[in-house]
Amino acid sequence: MASRALDIYQSLSEDDKRAFFGALAKDFAADPDQIDEAYRIYKSDRSNKHLAVLFRVCEPLRQELLRRLNLAQGATYELVKMRQDFLTLMKGHKDFESINADFVHLFASWFNRGFLVLKRIDWTTPASILEKIIRYEAVHKIQGWDDLRRRLDDRDRRCFGFFHPSIGDEPLIFVEVALTKGIPDKIQPILADDQYDIDAPELADSAAFFGISNCQVGLRGISFGNFLIKQVVQELKQELPNLKNFVTLSPLPTFRSWLEKTYQQ
Repeated sequence: MASRALDIYQSLSEDDKRAFFGALAKDFAADPDQIDEAYRIYKSDRSNKHLAVLFRVCEPLRQELLRRLNLAQGATYELVKMRQDFLTLMKGHKDFESINADFVHLFASWFNRGFLVLKRIDWTTPASILEKIIRYEAVHKIQGWDDLRRRLDDRDRRCFGFFHPSIGDEPLIFVEVALTKGIPDKIQPILADDQYDIDAPELADSAAFFGISNCQVGLRGISFGNFLIKQVVQELKQELPNLKNFVTLSPLPTFRSWLEKTYQQ
């Protein structure tokens, strides 16, 4: 039944999807009368038993609906894509904000750090994943396969991503790292396709995180970046004990020229 429901959802028009979310907001909300009654009982007897009942009736029915939909094969990724639709359709609908909170609440549990798998992405990674890396790169656009291969070069580059067992080869987030001798002060040499700061990874003393990209719009608001960077630092330390500096290079094109011009004024 869950599979059938998700198939039907995918066939809906944009207006019908909006109506579906409208039904979730109205018909699958928590019952105010049950909440009032449970609170009245809990207020007179603040036991854990009555607190549990209060928690239960405060949970909107749509959370249970989403959990049941998630029982279908491949449903987790379908629900991520459903939220991607929802984020577009919720604009201008204040009554949809509670649905968004439910999605975030459930996804925060389903995509808990304990379920995420860290994988190194290199030139031996399946092409289906590499194609997605090119498509999802949101910081420094990858200019085709040659550019991608340069960014994955074993000599002075590393790339790592988080994956989730329930959604297969769809990356959740990935980070690109440049291995350098000394702390770099600009991004251009790192992005150049013909410059190498070191001839072997063991010669590097610094790792510069120069691009991190969230891949799934439907997981917006679910934090992965902090965990990813911290674990990648540990992976790099284990592989390359000579690394001493871990830094980021945040892209702000033309910022320096703007700042100099503004400061002079």
